[in-house]
Amino acid sequence: MERLNYSIFMLLNAAPSASGILVDTARFLADGLIWFVPIGLIIGWLRGSSAMRQVLIAATVSGLAGLLINQLIGLVWYHPRPFEAGIGQTLIPHVRDSSFPSDHLTFIWAIAFSLLLREQSRLAGWVLALMGVLVAWARIYLGVHFPLDMLGAVLVALGSAWLILSVEHRLIAPLMRLLLPAYQTIIAGLIRKGWVRK
Repeated sequence: MERLNYSIFMLLNAAPSASGILVDTARFLADGLIWFVPIGLIIGWLRGSSAMRQVLIAATVSGLAGLLINQLIGLVWYHPRPFEAGIGQTLIPHVRDSSFPSDHLTFIWAIAFSLLLREQSRLAGWVLALMGVLVAWARIYLGVHFPLDMLGAVLVALGSAWLILSVEHRLIAPLMRLLLPAYQTIIAGLIRKGWVRK
């Protein structure tokens, strides 16, 4: 399995002669694209209905649960990154921590899967899932992840989305009761002006 993982990595990793434009694009996809996720969640919360806000909170909790699961996996099993294994090219700096599963992908895809599980947010889920594919390619291309890290991210993301869905009525509704009054107090001025929804 590890040999196949390394072989696919070498096929996807940047060649020494890779163009600067492609490398710069990959750098943006690898580290910049993920910021559109919280921005989208915040805009969705500010402009969305109460039902949509509950969906967005569930998706956010799914993403955070996925990251927590990743931390637990990293404590139990350490997998070196490509530059630690001495293979391929690494074109962005990264700390030496376990590569499996990818945190970036887990976060994006856990939110995407959570949105895909609900009819009213399915389109946004597909958009995020596509973003995840681009991020996955970029992080392998730039040499900080292996393909197996991405497969692990898919499994953790799917598991965390299903987990949160299964406990949603016990977890998300109480969270909404805590968050909504705080939001309405903090953003009261904007709500009065009609810039955001109550």
